[in-house]
Amino acid sequence: MTTGPAHYQVLALRYAERDALRSANFIGGDAHDAPMPMAYYLWVVRGQGRTVVVDTGFGEDMALKRHRRLLRHPVDALAAAGVDAAAVQDVVITHLHNDHVGCFEAFPQARFHLQDDEMRFATGRCMGCETFRRPFEPDHVAGLVRLVYADRVCFHDGDAPLAPGIGLHRLGGHTMGLQVVSVATARGTVVLASDASHFYEHVERDSCFPLVYHVGEVLQGYRRMRELAASPAHIVPGHDPLVIERYPAEEGLEGWAARLDLPPLPPQQSKES
Repeated sequence: MTTGPAHYQVLALRYAERDALRSANFIGGDAHDAPMPMAYYLWVVRGQGRTVVVDTGFGEDMALKRHRRLLRHPVDALAAAGVDAAAVQDVVITHLHNDHVGCFEAFPQARFHLQDDEMRFATGRCMGCETFRRPFEPDHVAGLVRLVYADRVCFHDGDAPLAPGIGLHRLGGHTMGLQVVSVATARGTVVLASDASHFYEHVERDSCFPLVYHVGEVLQGYRRMRELAASPAHIVPGHDPLVIERYPAEEGLEGWAARLDLPPLPPQQSKES
């Protein structure tokens, strides 16, 4: 019997936010400074008998320490979407910044997928520089090191398949070992950019977020994501509030959970219009 290609459902779950100005979101600032708030997401890929969580978000401790507004705890967001964090088997960590790995302890059964370069970055000489180490939390990094010794971290070196239709791809740029996730969906391959592109404007204008390890890798990463995705419109940035406005809502979770495997809403149905 012939089976069809693997297609997955993909959810973006918005769990926190913070205020910012355009000048804070682009290298060199912005000549037309205006509010440009940042959203915080984690993502769910499910289908073919598996559920994969991409990044784990942060909880109340990081929200308080780093002055973010926690809208819902990531574990509660997952539960509302029908995902039990305690039962998840695979978690992809795109990079080790606090907002992407802060709730790792809520996944006691999971294997964590991480690029070699990211662990090297987070535990190496670059952390002697305050600019680079500021977004990391030593307890998070140490916790992942402990999971290495518990044989619960699966390291990758560049491109790697996670499952049929799900790929991991090291781009670097924002951090040394940042990875993105490509997912086969019924509408074509979607790329979860995470912080390879914080906002749509970054990848669309070949501009760059100021917190960066290697600008050249950021710009080459945009090219790589365009190659991986079914179209530029299939690239989903990691912190843009417009994601929730551009995609259909998950039923019952309107306003904070979007279905990325479905086509974007027509312009007349988007708040952007």
